[in-house]
Amino acid sequence: MKICFVMYPWSEVEPEVDSTLRLIHEAALRGHTVAITTPNSLTMRDSMSIAFCNVLKKSATEITNNIPSFYRKAQFHKAQLPLAGFDAIIMRANPPLDTMALNFLDSVREDTFIMNDIDGLRVANTKLYTASLPDPNNEFIPVTHVSKNREYLVRVLDESPNERMIMKPLNGYGGKGVILIEKSARSSVKSLLDFYIGDEKNYVILQDYIDGAEQGDVRILMLNGEPIGAMRRVPAADDVRSNIHAGGKEMKHTLTEQELRLCRHIGPKLVRDGLFFVGLDVINGKLVEVNVQSPGGISRINRLNRTKIQCEVLDFVESVVVAKDVSIARKNEFRKVIEDASAY
Repeated sequence: MKICFVMYPWSEVEPEVDSTLRLIHEAALRGHTVAITTPNSLTMRDSMSIAFCNVLKKSATEITNNIPSFYRKAQFHKAQLPLAGFDAIIMRANPPLDTMALNFLDSVREDTFIMNDIDGLRVANTKLYTASLPDPNNEFIPVTHVSKNREYLVRVLDESPNERMIMKPLNGYGGKGVILIEKSARSSVKSLLDFYIGDEKNYVILQDYIDGAEQGDVRILMLNGEPIGAMRRVPAADDVRSNIHAGGKEMKHTLTEQELRLCRHIGPKLVRDGLFFVGLDVINGKLVEVNVQSPGGISRINRLNRTKIQCEVLDFVESVVVAKDVSIARKNEFRKVIEDASAY
């Protein structure tokens, strides 16, 4: 199988914990042809979408079980390759979403399996996706407000029955820009909004503070609409954010009944939207974010649970590609039967 990973630069990979590296390593272990590229390397030639890729050298790269060692010893050769020639394209670029890059993939979506689907990425790449999910009684989604209007957001804070709310930029990731707002300190809210919104360019989220948030959140990895692994992230003593990159610490976690109900509630929609591999961020049974571009946590969940989530992900990708190949072969076979019948 030929797989292209559209990701961040190879030099930015953190070999000890990087989730994309785990997927690449597993693909290489299985003997697949692996190419990596970045959104900026997608282009078009003669009306054909191509990518400037680094292709893993099978003969020169030692595929050891030690993933950091595999990363250090990996050798690549550069090639300009047609995207339609890949069996699967796995999207792993960090936010914010490069919507222009997605346009290059539009022309090959019938030829290759793209995970996650580009239309799904378009609709779910911001935190608005979470807020728009059907949940009329706010059983799974905290009350959320999004706007560029400073006066409106100040009014939302004033009218909220809660003493505390969470403020964050719409296009943030990794816990960047997430702050706790208290009504008693509302005098600083306007200056914060000025900073976040800028020259009317950026949207800001105000979200109800969820009881128990100080104890951390849960990252749930979902594959084809089903949970395949989870961990609890506990914030540092002096921080409201649970993200590992923001100083949080991971702990083993077993999904609660409420969290399982949330997974069952959102799973079918994720599949309908082509969002086959995502990360859910959950606080006290409520969904605060859906990570659809490059959900992380594979290495940490593996370590905590003695699992290999990357194996399940590659199993799924292979099954989709095989099913597609079988469908194409049957179609060609049926075409030949019809063609032969017309010869009489």
